[in-house]
Amino acid sequence: MPSPDTTPDLTTLRPRLPSPLQESEDERFTRRGLRLLLKRDDLIHPELIGNKWRKLAPNLEAAAGRTVLTFGGAYSNHLRATAAAGRLLGLPTVGVVRGQELADRPLNPSLARCAADGMRLHFVDRSTYRHKSDPSTLAAVLHAAGAQDAYVVPEGGSNTLAVRGCRALGEELRGRADVVAVACGTGGTLAGLAAGLDTGQRALGVPVLKGGFLEDDVRRLQVEAFGGPRGDWRLDDRFHFGGYARTTPELDAFARDFEQRHSVPVEGLYVAKLLYGLVALAEEGAFPRGTAIAAVVTGSQFPA
Repeated sequence: MPSPDTTPDLTTLRPRLPSPLQESEDERFTRRGLRLLLKRDDLIHPELIGNKWRKLAPNLEAAAGRTVLTFGGAYSNHLRATAAAGRLLGLPTVGVVRGQELADRPLNPSLARCAADGMRLHFVDRSTYRHKSDPSTLAAVLHAAGAQDAYVVPEGGSNTLAVRGCRALGEELRGRADVVAVACGTGGTLAGLAAGLDTGQRALGVPVLKGGFLEDDVRRLQVEAFGGPRGDWRLDDRFHFGGYARTTPELDAFARDFEQRHSVPVEGLYVAKLLYGLVALAEEGAFPRGTAIAAVVTGSQFPA
């Protein structure tokens, strides 16, 4: 385990950067004069997958060997990635899990993997979890978890360092596409991506949660990270399919069909909704002929 104030060397994990950009022939786009490109961030690292790498890496460096504490629900991919990072780098991790009632139940496969990777799980009631950003509530949670000196990463990993880390995603795509689309949870990836793109490129965010709150969050994240708004971006919130972790038989069938067409695994919580949204927008004529669209594959199914 690293000694305190020792910055972990993330290059030992051998990330694949920049991630590959692959052209995908798909008649649903080509017959409308559109090009579909897949930005394969899912291939950056097998366990710190996609935007999890881009958001976590700068925070792991900033932690400088201290315990990393973060937040998530019972099926949080962010908790999974943080726990994996702790195991790979020898960093202690604590996961604050929403739902005190879960403490007395057997761990689901996602939380069991976190525990197997060495993450110490601390369960809190849902009211406390909702107020976790309040300084007094956060201090109480840290004390109860025995992690007063921990480096705190917010739910979903979207903070100033993460947004700046995601700017590299946009920089890797400069001059490669007219529109760059990404699925959104907390908005950090979109905020950084848009800042990294070149003049004339547009970023499109497809929220996977319902509620219409994300536009303000993206603006706030850009102000905190860059001092003001950056890039040309917008959201289309029609493709959440009922909210986070919600799906339908139609979406599931779409994901299976896309996998068969392109031999690309389609993660269900984020990527399937993004790709479905892009097909629907193409059918609506939302993109002029000649448009090159890059879809960011932000993740894949975590290994069991």
